[in-house]
Amino acid sequence: MNKLLLFKEIYLQAFKNLGNLILRRYFEFFAWFCFAMFLVVLYAFIFRLWTGFPFD
Repeated sequence: MNKLLLFKEIYLQAFKNLGNLILRRYFEFFAWFCFAMFLVVLYAFIFRLWTGFPFD
């Protein structure tokens, strides 16, 4: 739980000092989009491991 709070604090500090609202929203969207894409890749990899896909 402590690591989650630390991640939240780092995330909030990263976007706190950006002045332009459009730029800030763009980077927030981009960060969440990258996180979502990472989860998709992680899901696909775990699915392939679970179903016994041969990594030749």
